[in-house]
Amino acid sequence: MDNLSKEDVLSVFQEILEKIKAYQTIIIHRHQRPDPDALGSQVGLRELIRYHFPEKKVLATGEDEPSLVWITKMDPVLDSDYEGALVIVTDTANTPRIDDDRYTQGDFLIKIDHHPNEDVYGDLVHVDTTASSASEIIADFALETGLSLSDEVARLLYTGIVGDTGRFLYSTTTSKTMEVASLLRQHDFDFAAISRQMDSFPFKIAKLQGYVFDNLEIDENGAARLLLSQEILQKFEVTEAETAAIVGTPGKIDSVEAWAIFVEQADGAYRVRLRSKTVVINEIAKRHDGGGHPLASGANSSGLVENEQIYQEIQEAVAHASK
Repeated sequence: MDNLSKEDVLSVFQEILEKIKAYQTIIIHRHQRPDPDALGSQVGLRELIRYHFPEKKVLATGEDEPSLVWITKMDPVLDSDYEGALVIVTDTANTPRIDDDRYTQGDFLIKIDHHPNEDVYGDLVHVDTTASSASEIIADFALETGLSLSDEVARLLYTGIVGDTGRFLYSTTTSKTMEVASLLRQHDFDFAAISRQMDSFPFKIAKLQGYVFDNLEIDENGAARLLLSQEILQKFEVTEAETAAIVGTPGKIDSVEAWAIFVEQADGAYRVRLRSKTVVINEIAKRHDGGGHPLASGANSSGLVENEQIYQEIQEAVAHASK
């Protein structure tokens, strides 16, 4: 989908708009364990549709993430709401990650995403891996189809873009990203408050960051790893979702090139967060029940043996890149 011409993109956007116009009930999903872009794109699209089509029932479904309720909250959605409904999934590469498995119960399914399109699902698909975020795509959709933005829509989409670009620090930030962000900033919302919110964290997270620096293992080529056991999570009184706040911490060390954070689950398995500065690591994630962007991915591990295997693969990738 990356190689679509501007005309092709406009055609897909118009198809999406026509589907939105055709349905009275629209239900929007996103991925589990949401981040700002998942919520920004999902609810930004919800508010965009409500703004232009107030007579429609437009709902956002999924679990609320306590640490991100400052962005938005989800709607209550009944099984009966899916009857004859249009379902749209944003920011979700593969079906196992979709929050709320009722996404199959609607009449028509649209996928809008910026991750590699390796799990092709939906009756209509728009994937643009050149976009910084799904929120950028939703903003582009609105701008290209002539849908004006409310201040709230702009706030949500700007929040999603800021979140997925690391406040415009990541390599996914393009000139188009900056252009879209600039257009969103013309609306009336407190952009500085968004940055302050994203740059602040509870004291317990500050203490966990100290643990990261004290316990991070780094090899001679800059491959790093950290294990957060259930015991450590309980000691610092943090949930698995809250550990997302420290996923970028190892990258602040100049000698670190790529890293994995292994977060133990209650059943003894591990959620693995993979990040890199320049070395592609999403192929490693795919080999371990995961995926994502070339420099930011997630995977799953059955236990300590697989953890070791994943780290060895990261070490090999970094060592090969350093030659």
